[in-house]
Amino acid sequence: MEEIRTTALAALVDADSEVVLDQWRVAYLGRKSDLTNVLRSISSLPAEDRKTVGASANQLRGALEEALAEKAQELKAGPSEIADALDVTLPGRRRRSGGLHPTTQTIREITDAFGAMGFQIAEGPEIEWERYNFDALNIPADHPARDQWDTFWLDSPDGKGRSDMLLRTHTSPMQARLMEQTDPPIRVVIPGRCFRYEATDATHEWHFFQVEGLAVDRGITFADMKGTLFEFARRIFGPERKVRFRVDFFPFVEPGAEMAIDCFKCNGQGCSMCKGTGWIEIMGAGMVHPAVLRNVGYDPEVYSGFAFGMGVERIAMLRHGIDDVRQFASGDLRFLSQF
Repeated sequence: MEEIRTTALAALVDADSEVVLDQWRVAYLGRKSDLTNVLRSISSLPAEDRKTVGASANQLRGALEEALAEKAQELKAGPSEIADALDVTLPGRRRRSGGLHPTTQTIREITDAFGAMGFQIAEGPEIEWERYNFDALNIPADHPARDQWDTFWLDSPDGKGRSDMLLRTHTSPMQARLMEQTDPPIRVVIPGRCFRYEATDATHEWHFFQVEGLAVDRGITFADMKGTLFEFARRIFGPERKVRFRVDFFPFVEPGAEMAIDCFKCNGQGCSMCKGTGWIEIMGAGMVHPAVLRNVGYDPEVYSGFAFGMGVERIAMLRHGIDDVRQFASGDLRFLSQF
């Protein structure tokens, strides 16, 4: 009797339609069911067993009929209850999708602009040798940038003092690496993360992204550099932009220059963004220093070139009106979801 109960109730759970439910009724409560056969055989049992078996069989039949009725009600009421629970007039839930980080977007836009002018893209290690980060780039031993307060130096293997390795302070080391490994002509841009040991505020971060550029060949002049960077400014900030170059000093270029664009907010009239000057500095540049060319095995009497470098976050801040560089690494979705 217990076996009939267990088998019947297990089969009832799987009944998912009225047709299947009727088949279950015939199988377990019909004329040829095992339960009906038990009831019919009661008269052939000994007199002392008839009452016990009959009571158990009738009790089981009642339980199965009750379970059948509940299942039938469940199947009948199910669809309407689901319909009542679902209000199709409510607005749908928008699926939130991810997107590229604004720094990544800006790097791609910068490299695409130079890529359209024939520049290739290269990347280098973030942990760099002192030779490539400083020596090969004509940065002398007494330059302030070598001081431990400005550079993250790695400890020596024996733990006594610093080693000759560091977290790169700019992406320029790849210029030296590429020139050592490649014969001219070279036209390349190098995006990457850099590190400097300095206080963090709205305009300074201890880690940031740069894009460096290098072009080396026979007969490259300052005019080539100006034309290339002017075209870059037009592609990134708009075709109506004006540019200005002013003399500046960088150890690895000679002459060096600071490049600025006319303020796109006030059209050069003077405002808070350009601090009343009408111009916004966007990068440093210059002709590759002859000492740098000699350090990598190039003859400066034969080859010349220009180099430039810009802060990616600065370009993004100017384009999007962002006033705090710390936002880029904050992980704040309220900020990041705007891009």
